[in-house]
Amino acid sequence: MNDDFASLYAYNEWANARTIETLRGVPVDAYTREQGGGWPSLRTAMVHIAGATDAWAERLAGRDAVRLPTESDLPALEDAVAVLTAAQKKLRAHLATLSPERLATPFAWKNPKGETRTAPYWAVLRHVVNHSTYHRGQISSMVRRLGLKPLATDMVVWGIEIQKSAR
Repeated sequence: MNDDFASLYAYNEWANARTIETLRGVPVDAYTREQGGGWPSLRTAMVHIAGATDAWAERLAGRDAVRLPTESDLPALEDAVAVLTAAQKKLRAHLATLSPERLATPFAWKNPKGETRTAPYWAVLRHVVNHSTYHRGQISSMVRRLGLKPLATDMVVWGIEIQKSAR
């Protein structure tokens, strides 16, 4: 592995899986409890990660995605996990189709307000991972406030793990 989109997305999937593992250890009432700090609850943050990741997968496939799921759409952790897992699979397949030329082109999409936005294709792909990283950090803080210990999701921890498995 090296510093390319395939390794960046492999890291993102690993980090999401560790966040899910952490959340599976949180009691359901704590998962849904409003505690503030970026997102009202762990559930809201996880639903957002899943929904936004899926929205980007849809946009990159050429489809509009202007509505993100809500807590009522994905009430249980496993509902959000299913959406996130499917989105990651779509993104993995999409990455395999990209050329350096495509990465250099502008990418246009509609945001949830229906407004058209444009950014470099490569920046959008990096944003998907950066966005999840940001919200995973919020989830970790919320888990700590509950007196629990989240699993580390730092990229260097992933790097240490892949280095060990390469031996």
